Amino acid sequence: MLQVLACGAVVFPGLFFAFRRILPCVFKHWNDADVVLVSERLVSSIHAVMATTAGAIVVASCRDSVVNGRHWLATYFVIWYGGPYMTYDIIAMYLSHFHRFRVKGHEDYKQHSLRTINSFIRREFLLVLHHIALLTILLPVTLFFRRDQGDFFIGCLFLTELSTPFVSLGKILIQLNLQNCWLHKANGGMVLLTFFMCRIALFPYMYWVYGRHYGIPLYSVPFHLPLSTNLGNVCILAPQVYWFVLLCRKGFRLYRRSRMPDSSPAAPVTDNPKDD
Repeated sequence: MLQVLACGAVVFPGLFFAFRRILPCVFKHWNDADVVLVSERLVSSIHAVMATTAGAIVVASCRDSVVNGRHWLATYFVIWYGGPYMTYDIIAMYLSHFHRFRVKGHEDYKQHSLRTINSFIRREFLLVLHHIALLTILLPVTLFFRRDQGDFFIGCLFLTELSTPFVSLGKILIQLNLQNCWLHKANGGMVLLTFFMCRIALFPYMYWVYGRHYGIPLYSVPFHLPLSTNLGNVCILAPQVYWFVLLCRKGFRLYRRSRMPDSSPAAPVTDNPKDD
């Protein structure tokens, strides 16, 4: 019973609906779109902290044997929290999309329909594809095709979530009209740093660690790995590079705006797509 209650299929939707009830009582001027989006961001941050903690534990436990080292969290976190979270997050992102356009008065968004779902998929196609790929590729690989090897690298993939709380904090600070404070600027720097280190630089680091384990140079590692492994890493890395470029462009625009004497306020949080 305790395992069922602790499962991500219960925890994440439960937290989401709890935040949806609590936030309007605290921030009475927020509309439904604000409440849903911030609720989604808070749950994403909680999951990110859990995943990063699990990743750090697995990496630390398996660092002496990066191929054959074992830790139970590498598998069970994916089963109990990783898979359920990705499924929940697709639904939460859709709800955020729906309420954002409903608040704006779009006629098609008076109620849920295939039209609103199709619009969400078209607008957030890369994110939806990213989530589905993790569910259909990373989940089966983690559970069935690793032959009890590679827990260290699964832990490294958990660490990619380190940037998520900083991305979420930036959105929440804008929602609270604190986009001009020093905390928002410092958080923006942390977003870029953690996103680059844990979502981009992490991949060549994993190749380097693998090469060191077998005594082969970094440039030879891709030729010692199955084609499917290299293609899987490219599929995960490619959207991260795309999102990082978008973050850099957005950061540069905000920097230029802050240097202008009559800079306009940042756009409201409900108009911004999800960046992680």
